[in-house]
This record gives sequence, C-alpha cells and structure tokens, in this order.
Amino acid sequence: MSRKQKTGEIPAKKHIKTTRRTRKLKISSGAFIAPSFIGVLLFFILPFLVVIYYSMVDSPISGNFVFLDNFKSIIGNAAFQKAVRNTALFSVISVPLAVVLSLFLAIVLEAKLPFRSQFRTFFLSPLMVPVASIVLIWQVLFHYNGAVNDILSTFGVAKIDWLKSDYALVVTVILFLWKNLGYNMILFMAALASIPKDILEVARLESATPFQTFFYIKIRYLSSTLLFVTIMSLISSFKIFREVYLLTGDYPVDTVYTLQHFMNNKFKSLDYQALSAAAILMSLVMIVIIGILFIAENRFGKDVEG
Repeated sequence: MSRKQKTGEIPAKKHIKTTRRTRKLKISSGAFIAPSFIGVLLFFILPFLVVIYYSMVDSPISGNFVFLDNFKSIIGNAAFQKAVRNTALFSVISVPLAVVLSLFLAIVLEAKLPFRSQFRTFFLSPLMVPVASIVLIWQVLFHYNGAVNDILSTFGVAKIDWLKSDYALVVTVILFLWKNLGYNMILFMAALASIPKDILEVARLESATPFQTFFYIKIRYLSSTLLFVTIMSLISSFKIFREVYLLTGDYPVDTVYTLQHFMNNKFKSLDYQALSAAAILMSLVMIVIIGILFIAENRFGKDVEG
C-alpha cells in the first residue's frame, strides 16, 4: 500500500469518528431535552391549542364553528367589562407603586443605614409566609371589628367595612405591595451593586449631583432590571385573584371584581367558550404590553449595552 493511500485513510477514519461522536452527542442531548419538551407540549402547548378551539366553537360537545362570535359576545358582556376596568385600574395603580417603592427601598438600603439587615428581613418575610396566613392577617386587620378600625376609632373615625366597600381596592393594593416589595427590592439591590464603580467615581469627580448620577447613570444600568421587575409585577397583578378570593369569595364588591373572578365563575358554570375567549383576550393584551416594554428597554438601554 502506498504512503498516499495510508495518509488518505487517516482523515477518513477521523471524519467517521467525528461523525459518530456528533451523532451520539445529538442523541444524548435530545434524550435530556425530551422530558422537558414533552412536558411543555402536554401541559402548555396542547392546552393552549384546546383553548383556541373552544373559543371558536359554540360548544365542546357539538363543536360547531362560530369563529369570532364568542369574542363579540364576551366583549359586550357587562361583567367582563367591569372585570377589565377593575383589573386595568389595579394594575395601573399597583405596578408603578411596586416598581418605584422597591427601587426607593433598594437605594435606601444601599446607603448602609443601621438595622439594614432587619429592615430587609421585614420586607422579605411575606415570601416565606403562606397565602392563607397572609389573608388571615389582613382579615384581622381590616375586618369591621378589626385592628385598623379599633385604632381609627380612637381618633374619632367611624368604622368602615374595608373588605365590602370601595376601600377594598386600597386594601388589595396594600396587600399586593406588602407581598412583592421585598422580592423586587432584592433584585434592584443586586443590580445597583453591579454598576461599575469607576463610572460612579468619575461622576463624583466631575461634580455630578446625586440626582444627575441616579438619572443619567444608575437608571440606564438598571434598565434591564426595571423591565424584568415591571413584567413580573404586571404578571403578579393579574394573579391577585387568589388573595382577593380568599378575602371576599366568588363575588366580591365591584371594585375588586377582576378578570380572574370572571373566568373562575365561567369555569364553575362550565361556560368554556366564554372562559377561553376571555383568556385569549387577556393573553393578547399581556403580549402587547410586554412587547412595548421590551421595545422601550431596547431603546433606553442600547447605549449602555454598546
């Protein structure tokens, strides 16, 4: 056998070994990913396709295709309109407060004040408390004969049934903030700690005021964290139903009757068409809002990333 033939066999053998190794790697990678993919397919993608199907038929049993009739019916429903208004109002109030207050708390704690650890623990404690316990605390505080009314009565203020009046929205917002401020605060503290110290030092040497340092440097480096905190707070605001349901039941006062109350009641009455149409509309609104937030973050934080 010539030398050229031998040297030609070596690359061919290497190529075969590389191909086999690559194939084995792909098979092993696919085997590891398969359980997660199957789980996502079974519990997320297929149910979502079923929801789309239900939203476009007159009944899951007959299955007659009605296209957008369910959406038209749900948009004209008075209970749905009230739920949308209340959910939107709650999100508009609670989400900005959750973002701004948690950022403020993170900046305060960054200043290394005394009792800093205890202060942080106080705001993180709601994450460790079960929801049922939180609701029980709120019932004790805001019941007609609760602690808040007892305190206010000492100042001559008449008792208020907080959970069955227009003030129920205020109580719910306070509950939402108490639950979410600690988590958001920790995220902002981590983001503030990651800002390059040399940039802050240059700003200090250039005689920049704390106001200028915050708005022209820190906020820009916090843009991705601001986006994440806003999205998580927005999602949490749509999930406040659990706490409100435990506080007030299926049909609370009008001010805290949310979209999830509407969908939960439709589920109990087996009106899957209205339930599916409402869920899809809510998903579309969430996608649009989150898309706008991503566009804003990309424009605002582009110079920092560059």
